[in-house]
Amino acid sequence: MSVLLTGVELLHANGHRALSNLELNIAKGERVALIGSSGAGKTSLLRLLATSHKPTAGQLTVLQTNPWSPGMSRLKALRTRIGLIHQAPPLPARQRVITAVLAGRLGQWSLWKSLISLAYPLDRQGAMQALAKLDLAEKLYQRCNQLSGGQLQRVGIARVLYQAPELILADEPVSAMDPVLASHTLNILARDAESRNATLIASLHSIDLALKHFPRVIGLRQGIVAFDKATPDITPEDLEALYVNEQLALDESPKTAFIPATSRC
Repeated sequence: MSVLLTGVELLHANGHRALSNLELNIAKGERVALIGSSGAGKTSLLRLLATSHKPTAGQLTVLQTNPWSPGMSRLKALRTRIGLIHQAPPLPARQRVITAVLAGRLGQWSLWKSLISLAYPLDRQGAMQALAKLDLAEKLYQRCNQLSGGQLQRVGIARVLYQAPELILADEPVSAMDPVLASHTLNILARDAESRNATLIASLHSIDLALKHFPRVIGLRQGIVAFDKATPDITPEDLEALYVNEQLALDESPKTAFIPATSRC
């Protein structure tokens, strides 16, 4: 078991209830997509699993560990086993790509090794191999501010590939890529997770990509689970109910209509 949530709720400091009474069980090695409208709770759920947020109520277990049991050493050790891919990777503008990728293992290295690698990258070959999987090997020594948005996203993914975590959490990891590159990149990420029996959980706006690359899809709506199904079992009615607010808004315009994407090609 990689992730277990029992009655989990998340209330933000401003009073907004992001997640309500979540019951989820995700096994080791599963690939799961999170879909839903903006504000449905996808990012909040990923940050909860990444231990960036603490549940307001309920019980959370990640990689068979209670993140919030006493002892900061336990939490720090757990975080080294989790890889988080951001929609907009927090990469310093003048940082070199090789340094950004090698940062994936800073939590696993000693303090001295980490400091040395920041000045003199210690594993050029490892960084090169991770970037080559994403067709970015030639960008090894470029600075991050010289890359496009899609290239930056792939650098963020390469960093997690280099880290090789047990749990990969991806928040809109391909939003800045064209559809063909996005599908190719998700395929690489899925293959890496499968080869190591790692768990992959990704939030996606594209229903087509979710249905194509993930055997299980969870639909979130207003902080609750609207459905949790194997991909072949998802119906157009499931998707219409999940995005009903968007449908109603578009119905008010005579020039638009909401048609959920259900392609599984």
